[in-house]
Amino acid sequence: MRVDILTLFPNMMRMFFEESILKRAQKKGLAEVVFHDLHDYSLTKYGSVDDYPYGGGAGMVMCVEPVANCIEGLMKERQYDDIIYTAPDGEQFCQPMANQLSLARNLMVLCGHYKGVDERIREHFITREISVGDYVLTGGELAAAVICDAVIRLVPGVIGDEQSALGDSFQDGLVAPPEYTRPPEFRGWKVPEVLLSGDHAKIEQWRMEQAVKRTGERRPNLLKNKQNTIKA
Repeated sequence: MRVDILTLFPNMMRMFFEESILKRAQKKGLAEVVFHDLHDYSLTKYGSVDDYPYGGGAGMVMCVEPVANCIEGLMKERQYDDIIYTAPDGEQFCQPMANQLSLARNLMVLCGHYKGVDERIREHFITREISVGDYVLTGGELAAAVICDAVIRLVPGVIGDEQSALGDSFQDGLVAPPEYTRPPEFRGWKVPEVLLSGDHAKIEQWRMEQAVKRTGERRPNLLKNKQNTIKA
């Protein structure tokens, strides 16, 4: 998988991809993440990428020219499965979406900034608009990092134990059950006996029961959605 990230702050983003699983994914050749500084595509000698909005109002808007120049240049080199724009009013990011995007070969992510990008970019280039939550960030770089992290970790071979990813929260419409590790007792706090029993059938049954219970307590909306899906 290749991900091209269009940003005003490439140095800030690089640090996130130079550690842990994302670093190993790139080192293994399973993922390639390329950053493109939109200032390099500006038509002005000062590298300007923003201007005042037509009609007045506070804030600045990302200019159409540098963004279009960057996108069109990349599109000449390869075909993209999706060109994503990080925006507060976009589609809510979720695990099924991450699963779907992990099957892509080439993705492009435009990081929103200021009051947003000139609407003509959204109308003519963007194929998918994604939000990571109902709040506003200083810029879309953090949102892009979240999306890329959730997607790249699902690429086959990135995580050593692929079954681990399948047991993550939200993969089956439930949050994950409680997890324990050594020692079996700490300050009188004991690990549930069933997890030490070696009976895999009982352990799986316990985990499912705990996942349903925890989902009902913490994210009842997920449980309701799962029940509606089963009925349908």
